[in-house]
Amino acid sequence: PIYVSRSLLMAQVTVPIVCPGHTRAVVQLNYSTVTDDGVFLISACHDGKPMLRRGDTGDWIGTFEGHKGAVWAAQINASATRVVTGAADFSAKLWDALTGAELHTFTHPHIVKATAFSSEDRHILTGCTDKKIRLYDVERSDADPIVFEGHTGPIRGAVFTNTESNHFIVSGSSGPDNELRIWDPRISSSPVRSVELCGSMISMELSRDGRILTLLAGNVVYFFDTNTFDLLHRYELLHGMEAVSLHPNHPRFVVGGEDVVVHVFDFNTGQEVESYRGHHGPVHALRYSPLGDTFSSGSGDSTIRIWQTAPMAPMARGGDESTVDASLDV
Repeated sequence: PIYVSRSLLMAQVTVPIVCPGHTRAVVQLNYSTVTDDGVFLISACHDGKPMLRRGDTGDWIGTFEGHKGAVWAAQINASATRVVTGAADFSAKLWDALTGAELHTFTHPHIVKATAFSSEDRHILTGCTDKKIRLYDVERSDADPIVFEGHTGPIRGAVFTNTESNHFIVSGSSGPDNELRIWDPRISSSPVRSVELCGSMISMELSRDGRILTLLAGNVVYFFDTNTFDLLHRYELLHGMEAVSLHPNHPRFVVGGEDVVVHVFDFNTGQEVESYRGHHGPVHALRYSPLGDTFSSGSGDSTIRIWQTAPMAPMARGGDESTVDASLDV
């Protein structure tokens, strides 16, 4: 029989798919759900050209051209038919994901750094550096948006919760307020609740099942129950972290930042269990795929890397922590 060392096996299964194409920092990544045609991945980049790829292979499908500034945010809807982007050209744009056509431009007074679709795709949410959140009706795209005011700093993240018990908008800013704010658009344009954070918000993600809100603020990662907004976990990290993503089934979460390493932590204990190396610049974006068998990372080195996680599960149960150097392009 041929025996293969555990370290060699790990190196084989963790070499990522490297996706070139962008020319500047990749700052946000998001997946569609599993559709009849597969899973799709959208990337926001400071080169001003968001790109659509196959989520499993990383193969390029198309580029959305029209922004005249760095793109900070890009979201794809669940069915992979629409994309919304936010950029430094003071606009958010709605796109047809099937044809690449620009459907509408939503003009803003400043840079748009957050975008989101509602669960039924009827509404679009934007967060702007003018400290305001705007809610647009896609079917009445020329109508004035509902504006939510209260933050004292630029908006860095905004999502719809849409759980069984609430239909809130949740937002966070990088400004001096250091607060997570919850809004109920059905009753008021003022926040109905605020949660104090330890620092400026850097990254926000709603879990695939909608049950958990993940936040990175300062050097702390928070996990909130979206039904009650009770704090589930709070873990302190190294300084310089810029992105976080929670596995769809919640066993682990990944974090990345200035040290160019992707760190994998146990959700229940906060202990680091693995780390992945391969990028040559800060990790600005992370996102697990809908099935959790891979996650993608975006970096200042202008690449996207797709890392396989499923084969690691049996070996991870061995108990010892591991560091994998996956610097080979494939």
